[in-house]
Amino acid sequence: MPLKIAWGITGSGDLIADIFKVMGEVSTMKDVEITSILSKAAVTVLKWYKLMDQLDHIAKKVIIEIDANTPFIVGPLQTGAFDCFVVAPATANTVAKIVNGIADTIITNSVSQTNKTDTNIFILPVDQKKGTTTTILPGGKKLELTMRDIDIENTDRLRQMKGIIVLEKPAEIKNAISQPK
Repeated sequence: MPLKIAWGITGSGDLIADIFKVMGEVSTMKDVEITSILSKAAVTVLKWYKLMDQLDHIAKKVIIEIDANTPFIVGPLQTGAFDCFVVAPATANTVAKIVNGIADTIITNSVSQTNKTDTNIFILPVDQKKGTTTTILPGGKKLELTMRDIDIENTDRLRQMKGIIVLEKPAEIKNAISQPK
């Protein structure tokens, strides 16, 4: 029976190339099946980075948000249809909503409801450490970003939440998904 992974993607371009590389490698592993769940903002970002075609090669199924509960993915996440839920990348907005109990997008609602079960949830926030980071824009141009204190505080709060495992870098995804429930 394949390892079934739900992969939630939010609207961040930061780390997206590295995440796609790792998830592409994961998709070629024996007995792995990926269903990707895209927020509305993720669709915009993936089109900007020209990654939608690549996503079709990584994921067996792609679900695009209409609203927080449509298409209906929460039920399958709660009832064990997936072995784990990976949210990568997770924007500061998504992290803030999760730690404050706001479930108004397909990703935040899925995390909220999946967290009521024993399904592993792995989240890779893009804003993790104080200071600056350099991200790569479409076309390869670099952009330096300064992390906001509130975003770092929210990521720290996310680390304290029961049932959620915060990943620090894309390379950790492979090891994370191999963890038993």
